[in-house]
Amino acid sequence: MRNNESSAILQKKLQPKLKDPKSFTIPYTIGNSYFDKVLCDLGASINLMPLSVFRKLGLGEAKPTTISLQLADRSIKYPRGLIEHVLVKMDKFMFPTDFIVLDMEEDKEIPLILG
Repeated sequence: MRNNESSAILQKKLQPKLKDPKSFTIPYTIGNSYFDKVLCDLGASINLMPLSVFRKLGLGEAKPTTISLQLADRSIKYPRGLIEHVLVKMDKFMFPTDFIVLDMEEDKEIPLILG
């Protein structure tokens, strides 16, 4: 049974709830290529890779796709393809990730978007 004193002690030890960041950056490695900042967008549901980055990484051929994407500015884009099971590394964890390849301008600071 909890009394008022123990309840007050528990409440003092709890950390305040942080605001939802919606997006943040993390370091990321694909093959031998290290990306200092990759955007993690909690509002997105796909992973985007610019065509220029895809070509630099030499990941082979992208699979054709018929999807269309509506971007934040309401424009419609048609991807160049899909690459599946790209082995990525974050810190000491490695896992396969799928990317949509989009012919878009590469952001030199944050070249990939994870959703």
